[in-house]
Amino acid sequence: MATYKIGYLVGSLSSGSINRTLSKALIRLAPPELEFTEIPIGDLPLYNSDFDSDFPPAGQALKQAIAASDGILFISPEYNRSIPGALKNAIDWGSRPWGTNSFARKPTGIIGASPGGIGTAVMQSSMRSVLSFLDAPQLNSPEAYIRFDAADYGDDGEVKNADTEALLRHYMDEYGAFVARVLDATAPGHIGDQHPDSSK
Repeated sequence: MATYKIGYLVGSLSSGSINRTLSKALIRLAPPELEFTEIPIGDLPLYNSDFDSDFPPAGQALKQAIAASDGILFISPEYNRSIPGALKNAIDWGSRPWGTNSFARKPTGIIGASPGGIGTAVMQSSMRSVLSFLDAPQLNSPEAYIRFDAADYGDDGEVKNADTEALLRHYMDEYGAFVARVLDATAPGHIGDQHPDSSK
């Protein structure tokens, strides 16, 4: 079975982020063929084009981490009905300089937790628009808008609620299958491959 390297970004910089707790649960429940590495975003300065001619080390590290990943998973809260500024800043860094978009053709997943009832649905909608522009294939179904209850989670990523565990496991199974499909479809030589005798 192939193994896929998944880089994940947590959209909150808070040390007590519920989305960091969610990330631990997702990794714990993911299929074994997915290997996870966090891509940190907290040390990035605010992006502006003055950096394009000389990327700072944090920007270079971000782009290298994305390039080294087979797929990217975004695990993020929703701030003011949109993408948290730190996460959007990281996406801007990863897509620049112009012509060096690191997200292109990387299979992506978007998931997030919130104490409120909409469970980051608006943030995810905004993210889909951004990732579409960046030519990043997205897992569109299942969608996962998580209403967070601290009682459902242990510190080590254990999920104590059976329904929540089943939902998160299903999401990660589907994301793993999506990564495999996208990478297979975009593998060199896949499109237009023909049997040697196919012209006869």
